[in-house]
Amino acid sequence: MSILTSNNLKDQYSTEMLLHMYEDMVRIRKFEMQATVCFSAGELAGNIHTCVGQEATAVGSCQALEKTDFITSTHRGHGHCIGKGAKTDKVMAELFGKVTGYCRGKGGSMHVADLKLGILGANGIVGAGLPIATGSALTSKIRESGEVTLAFFGDAGSNHGTFHESINMAAAWNLPVVYLCENNLYGVSVDIHSVINTETIAERAQAYGIPGVTVDGNDVLAVYEAVKTAVQHAREGKGPSIVECQTYRIRGHYEGDPSSYRPKELTEGWKKKDPIEKFRDHLLKLGVSEDDLSAIDTAMDKEIKEAYEFAKSSPYPDVSEVTLDVYASENERSVIR
Repeated sequence: MSILTSNNLKDQYSTEMLLHMYEDMVRIRKFEMQATVCFSAGELAGNIHTCVGQEATAVGSCQALEKTDFITSTHRGHGHCIGKGAKTDKVMAELFGKVTGYCRGKGGSMHVADLKLGILGANGIVGAGLPIATGSALTSKIRESGEVTLAFFGDAGSNHGTFHESINMAAAWNLPVVYLCENNLYGVSVDIHSVINTETIAERAQAYGIPGVTVDGNDVLAVYEAVKTAVQHAREGKGPSIVECQTYRIRGHYEGDPSSYRPKELTEGWKKKDPIEKFRDHLLKLGVSEDDLSAIDTAMDKEIKEAYEFAKSSPYPDVSEVTLDVYASENERSVIR
């Protein structure tokens, strides 16, 4: 399903909403590119996995959620967290291991979390966010709070036991959860179609008697519409759905990955379907001015520069904090309750 190729829905979105979505996509792209520069310069410890090329999936999904809803994320989660409302300076500080980061520098690139924003945590273990999201949804159902949880996972995660166990439980108990697959075609170097026997991952929903849909993951409005429908389905007590967003990571699995396993023509073809350029062209056709879009680009350059300077100048946590946050404090438990 593609929305950007049709004008049928253009009157359903306010200009403010469209520009907000564009701004978030640009914000994520510029954040990720700055992170790659920092990593190449040796300023970041460990490794990072960027979502360059997948911004439409993150933004379209999070735009369909309420602030009170929850997400679980993956090792490629900066974009998800920013899409859900995380501030770029605090995310950048977390990548730098600084005390001003969301996890006070202890989570790093793959474990950003903030319960107040509904971010239950990115996760370095493939498929590990799925059962966490299922547990969150069970909690919401027991409390009758009306909240929905969305679990981001990659194509490779669909072959893990956590995928099947989580969806089976959610389907059996009609839990308010959406399973959002970012199918970027490769799990590290493994072509997804060499390890599954279905045309799409969303088809697997049939085995559990739940809705499953596949959309163009580089079309932010198509993602938004699909997730909005799935969220409404969950919020009405009708149970889970699978939404598969077919997209592509332009950069390697991790920074420094030569990606020699991917055909060059495949990557070049996906670059021509860049989600930001695609959405920019759509906005221009709708009458948004080039000046307005350029102003957003400039503002995001400034924001990311300031985020970098904030992270760079922030202190590292003191050694006395080594056991801090290992257990939830009473205040933190009250937030969870």
